[in-house]
Amino acid sequence: MKKKHIYPIYTILIVLFGCTNASENDLIDQTELPELVTFLDVQPIINNNCVVCHTNPPENGAPMPLLNYENVKDAVQNRGLLDRISSEDLGFLMPFGGPRLPQNLIDTIIQWEEDGLLEE
Repeated sequence: MKKKHIYPIYTILIVLFGCTNASENDLIDQTELPELVTFLDVQPIINNNCVVCHTNPPENGAPMPLLNYENVKDAVQNRGLLDRISSEDLGFLMPFGGPRLPQNLIDTIIQWEEDGLLEE
């Protein structure tokens, strides 16, 4: 392939992937929490952000699985899960290596604890 044919491809890629119209408001989930947060609200957050390492058996140095209600409840009550996901310290922060979870997801898990760690 000649070099002159590569430049239009790069231009198209730059235009497609380099432009965005996202504003800060687009990036912040402004949905309200349900009246009572249950594990059904928390489980997708855990599944999408934690089970890569917190599987069974755990991988990448994770100390425990987070695959079900009992696992996650124990992690909140006894293993400092809220401190880990709320931390600004990259050496302590979960998910490991960051980025930090969006605050609305952290708030959902905090509210779950405040609502009594309800399963359903």
